[in-house]
Amino acid sequence: MEAFVALVRANAAATRGLSAELLEEHGLTINDYECLLKIARAEGGQLRRVDLSRELLLTPSGITRLLEGLERAGYVERKNCAPDARVAYAALTPAGRKKLKEASGSHVASIRELFGARFTDEEMTTLARLLGRLEVENQDEEGACTIE
Repeated sequence: MEAFVALVRANAAATRGLSAELLEEHGLTINDYECLLKIARAEGGQLRRVDLSRELLLTPSGITRLLEGLERAGYVERKNCAPDARVAYAALTPAGRKKLKEASGSHVASIRELFGARFTDEEMTTLARLLGRLEVENQDEEGACTIE
């Protein structure tokens, strides 16, 4: 229990601090940033909304609210799948890519500072390996659609 409580508290503190910095410096929440990052890393700079929801651990309504804000800001656009109207993609816009690049420099530096001040490189490798054991991978594979 001690390890679990420490993990939860450390996550909350780190997330709160990093999110406050992102919001102050770039006008993005940590969820906004992670969403832009996931889309940017996806093939073609777009990701099915349902997959994005799973990746970010959000409900369908939660991902809708998150994407609506990013769409209003001009960072993400909705793309439909012509062969299957039920499928919708979130695609990064040029403005979204620019915002992500701007935010990434300071955000990554903050993460490095947070961890670098507390852990050696060897400890970081061990920590990443140990925490990686807790990850639950999504086993549900659905069909994809290509946007032309």
